[in-house]
Amino acid sequence: MALLQSYFSYKVLSHKNFGTATSERLLHLRRRSSRSQFSTYPTEEFTSSKRRSRGPVMAAKKASEGEKLEEGRYKHTVDLPKTTFGMRANSLVREPEIQKLWDENDVFRKVIDKNNGENFVLHDGPPYANGDLHMGHALNKILKDIINRYKILHNYKVHYVPGWDCHGLPIELKVLQSLDQDARKDLTPSKLRTKAAKFAKATVKTQMASFKRYGVWADWDNPYLTLDPQYEAAQIEVFGKMALQGYIYRGRKPVYWSPSSRTALAEAELEYPEGHVSKSIYVTFRMVCNPTTSNGLLEEFFPDLCLAIWTTTPWTIPANAAVAVNDKLQYAIVEVQSFLEDSSPSLGKKKQRPGNLLKQKLPFLVVASDLVATLETKWGVKLLVRKTILGAELEGFSYTHPVDKRECPVVIGGDYITTESGTGLVHTAPGHGQEDYATGIKYGLPMLSPVDDDGKFTEEAAQFSGLDVLGEGNTAVVKYLDERLSIIMEESYQHKYPYDWRTKKPTIYRATEQWFASVEGFRQAAMDAIRHVKWTPPQAENRISAMISSRSDWCISRQRTWGVPIPVFYHVKTKEPLMNEETIEHVKSIIAQKGSDAWWYMKVEDLLPDKYRDEASEYEKGTDTMDVWFDSGSSWAAVLGKRSLMFPADLYLEGTDQHRGWFQSSLLTSMATKGMAPYSSVITHGFVLDEKGYKMSKSLGNVVDPRAIIEGGKSSRDEPAYGADVLRLWVSSVDYSGDVMIGAQVLRQVSDMYRKLRGTLRYLLSNLHDWKADNVVSYHNLPMIDKHALFQLENVVKNVKLSYDHYQFFKIFQVIQRFVIVDLSNFYFDVAKDRLYVGGSTSFTRRSCQTVLAAHLLSIVKVIAPILPHLAEDVWQNLPFQYTNADGSTAKFVFESKWPDLNEEWLSLPDEEADFWAKILELRTEVNKVMETARTGKLIGSSLEAKVYLHTSDDSLASKLHKMSATGNDADALHRIFITSHAEVVSNVDKELAQTVSYTGEYLIQGNNRVWIGVSRAAGSKCERCWNYTPQVGSFTEHPTLCERCYNVIGVLPEPTLAAVK
Repeated sequence: MALLQSYFSYKVLSHKNFGTATSERLLHLRRRSSRSQFSTYPTEEFTSSKRRSRGPVMAAKKASEGEKLEEGRYKHTVDLPKTTFGMRANSLVREPEIQKLWDENDVFRKVIDKNNGENFVLHDGPPYANGDLHMGHALNKILKDIINRYKILHNYKVHYVPGWDCHGLPIELKVLQSLDQDARKDLTPSKLRTKAAKFAKATVKTQMASFKRYGVWADWDNPYLTLDPQYEAAQIEVFGKMALQGYIYRGRKPVYWSPSSRTALAEAELEYPEGHVSKSIYVTFRMVCNPTTSNGLLEEFFPDLCLAIWTTTPWTIPANAAVAVNDKLQYAIVEVQSFLEDSSPSLGKKKQRPGNLLKQKLPFLVVASDLVATLETKWGVKLLVRKTILGAELEGFSYTHPVDKRECPVVIGGDYITTESGTGLVHTAPGHGQEDYATGIKYGLPMLSPVDDDGKFTEEAAQFSGLDVLGEGNTAVVKYLDERLSIIMEESYQHKYPYDWRTKKPTIYRATEQWFASVEGFRQAAMDAIRHVKWTPPQAENRISAMISSRSDWCISRQRTWGVPIPVFYHVKTKEPLMNEETIEHVKSIIAQKGSDAWWYMKVEDLLPDKYRDEASEYEKGTDTMDVWFDSGSSWAAVLGKRSLMFPADLYLEGTDQHRGWFQSSLLTSMATKGMAPYSSVITHGFVLDEKGYKMSKSLGNVVDPRAIIEGGKSSRDEPAYGADVLRLWVSSVDYSGDVMIGAQVLRQVSDMYRKLRGTLRYLLSNLHDWKADNVVSYHNLPMIDKHALFQLENVVKNVKLSYDHYQFFKIFQVIQRFVIVDLSNFYFDVAKDRLYVGGSTSFTRRSCQTVLAAHLLSIVKVIAPILPHLAEDVWQNLPFQYTNADGSTAKFVFESKWPDLNEEWLSLPDEEADFWAKILELRTEVNKVMETARTGKLIGSSLEAKVYLHTSDDSLASKLHKMSATGNDADALHRIFITSHAEVVSNVDKELAQTVSYTGEYLIQGNNRVWIGVSRAAGSKCERCWNYTPQVGSFTEHPTLCERCYNVIGVLPEPTLAAVK
């Protein structure tokens, strides 16, 4: 609870005079002559009312639990709670019933149509239609639904179109995995696409049903699917605009390539699993001559001078075209003199093997000066520095290629060459690395890439042809180099390495002919646009800015069948592409009508516009499809644009991994074609981990299934059915800006909170069973305790709204938790039971209390409705009265009502009164502690058997306490606050009183002012009806067992039928 304190700003919790830095609590408990003392702090143990339950309260409790009440003369005079709202959620049955009620009455659409406020568009990021939903899906969709429902209550016209990503390799692989070898052989592109579309649509249907079960409201009848013809046509249109502006080009560049998928990959399609180990080598390249411009700089070391390089990809050595150095670094020519003492081939924890070169007469080596000491230790040799030169002086030297004996140059690289690892010299293969490619372009180096689509060496690699570069091919290269005395050392190296996120297998960097989207033309505009977007959390802006500022051109072509085709035709002989405004527009119009399947089954002459029909035989259509990130990245055009929704969207909300995925692809396509970002605000959430903080994995057995949370698992004891609202409550309870955790223990805690909240709402409903709007008591006439309760309520609503507005739902969870458990259940409800049950059906104090309870019920239901819509609707359908909106319409469903209006009058409680009630709450806690000690000492049982004495030297506090103890308003009476039969404020504690009172304590306020607390047994007899003790019992002939209050109540009551809770 201490954590909640910082999230409350309303006055009653400010405790101006009770801060831990300025107050001290001392409670001295005395029993006769013995005295013990200890410091105290408010705890739930002492604020609980378990031992203070009394007659009518117990009767109500038993009635609510279905127990048969004992016969009593006055049982018909007690206003017991009554409601049809069940204590148990019965979510497996009740939630689907509520969802059916919404659907049958078309509540979502009707509410949206009736709302006349501003438009609000949360654009849905499409999940892949390739399997069952997981906790990440649940977190994402429920967060979106909470926001949409909150906006609905605020009169926004909410537009939320759910979407699905239906193309790409994940779905294609699912189809292929379902077929045997014979079926795969007969699989034409058209047949594959038909099966993929069928699979995707079936998955969409399944996932949609799950999202609906979460309680998510959306335009389910009109979702967007990236395989819909109109969507595909919009995507082609975006592609065409980018192409015509010169942002789309075809080139041969190194890209991430997945041999297991046989296609190029984008950065967003990679993952970097822990524990990858590469075979790294330190290799020597023998230098061949001094350039004429060097003036014999290194002549003394020839012909035994070598460049030393380090690589984690030995298989790229056959494609080597240069060695790059940093022109600003200092390099040393070192002589290998001898092995160091105590050196061994396996140093440290890494597996190492010295190369054959170390067994021969060693050459002179060129390495970075700063790395000499490190390399000595690593290689286990003594390196004597013979000369040092700048990297710039090495430019123009050449060396012999270790495999095909070509003469290759030493070139100047960029800042990527450092002394953090390796040798300070970089093996450069322009066909296998982005930085290598840039250096190759600068120097006109050959771009060799002797690797095919399967990741095997081609004939261009000579003796390595046919070998898998990530397996036996890599080993063969190392062996070849070592046999020719080129390897200094081989070492296992653990590092992050890119894997295909679908096949979970390693990728390679390989130069191929691909289609690219250049970002250079609008990179700065994109950076500027990012600064005008509101990012939540704020650090997300830095992350995507860094990615955009450093990203290379986007490879948008894929060598797969299931996707939107790149609308290009190639000349049969020259291979020159044909793609212009006319061809793109013609293909777009065909796809809009027939879908992208037309590209595969229609002939070239039909796909070309009339202008090119006569030349159709000279062209063939391309077979590449677009990257799926281009698919989803075009959704702003296909959904916001084509459905006449607002652009840019108000909000995008996805996982933090989408900074390099959907957020980025959407930004790039929109900036290239519209010159602005497609979103005004972006929210990102973390990943869902198990409750120990580990990533969920089937192999670890720690996967939490959202379906099992809702419907229950195999074991009802270990995996009970919690229902969708408990899942939603969990979503609201976590700080989603980082990774979040879930598990059995977490769910039990959340379920307990849900149960308590449901109990609170049931209490409110059951005590309003006879309530009518005509019964309302004006604010001016309310007792102070009721004004204070409304003050608390309005501050809660105000703080909850602020948290909703800032999308900080976990703060709402904390505010509601404290309000329901502490402020209501442990205080106001506890105190209110007396006047509700035995105060008299039509009494002022009961009506004033019901006025407050009705306000609480309506406000709480509305503020929790976005998070717990099923619970809120269940309450609404059990309202004992009709709710009318400000416009006179009847709200038959909770979302037909509106967010509670701010009530300034309720917030107008003076600071002095708020501070006083804070003191009363603190004082009540201390009184309960003294009574608990008296109960332990057998002086009292129920708190109603007690009388409380108070004394304080604080004149102002004493005056207010006197006023409460003497008030004619029963609701504000001090003994009602303490739930005792009597409470007396004494002017002093004399010797006689001290001897009479058995149990005492002192409560220190503001350093000097003490409140003395005494507890004795209450005088008088016990009232049969309310169980209060008073000398008045026995004074009334007709009702000798009643107190004066109860006597007056029954005098005006008829003989009603007992109302019990159903």
